[in-house]
Amino acid sequence: MLLPKKVKHRKWHKGRRRNLGVATRATKLSFGDYGLKSETHGWVTSRQIEAARKVLTRYVRRGGKVWIRIFPDKPVTKKGNEVPMGGGKGAPDHYVAVIKPGTVMFEMVGVPESEAKEALAMAGYKFGVQTRFVQKLV
Repeated sequence: MLLPKKVKHRKWHKGRRRNLGVATRATKLSFGDYGLKSETHGWVTSRQIEAARKVLTRYVRRGGKVWIRIFPDKPVTKKGNEVPMGGGKGAPDHYVAVIKPGTVMFEMVGVPESEAKEALAMAGYKFGVQTRFVQKLV
């Protein structure tokens, strides 16, 4: 699973303006011919990214290549079970990538369009955000 090697701050705030705005970076296909683009806001966990990566590599086999354009660098904390209120913030539990509408999450090349469409649709089911298939204009 993906997680940062080193972080400046172990615990982050959630952020107040969570479901506002659209992506300004990673909005176009840069590496591959086909991609998976988000349509809604959300957090994508490192486990979800890994599940989608497995789906795509199964479809690609040796013929193609897959790029992951997102990285989970935001720590999410969680307190233990049956812990009373108070006692401070919980320990970091897992990492998420913050996704805005328009972010290209995955790219692939080296497979026919029909296979790429099917693979990216299967990968899109793994996320808590709505996604759509995009392809490079020729």
